[in-house]
Amino acid sequence: MADATLYYRTAEGSLVSRVVTGGGEPALPDGATALTEEEYLAALADVEAARQAHADELVAADEANQLADYQALRASGIPEATARRLTGYDGPDVEN
Repeated sequence: MADATLYYRTAEGSLVSRVVTGGGEPALPDGATALTEEEYLAALADVEAARQAHADELVAADEANQLADYQALRASGIPEATARRLTGYDGPDVEN
């Protein structure tokens, strides 16, 4: 018998792609919502876009913190090379 792929969203919101073999139509878990392959792929793309947006926000916040720390060290008289090493800041030297 041919394999079949089931696509669904669990009651908790997880996206699932499951390959089943054998006869008969397998039952979905309680509370799950069946999806077409297209719906599943679109939902998966949405999840990936949200994950990437969150990752980008974290990187931007980290870069802003590095810059603020670098500027604070430079304003207190710490040499540029030392301020860069301590903060990990690798952008241009910025005037305070």
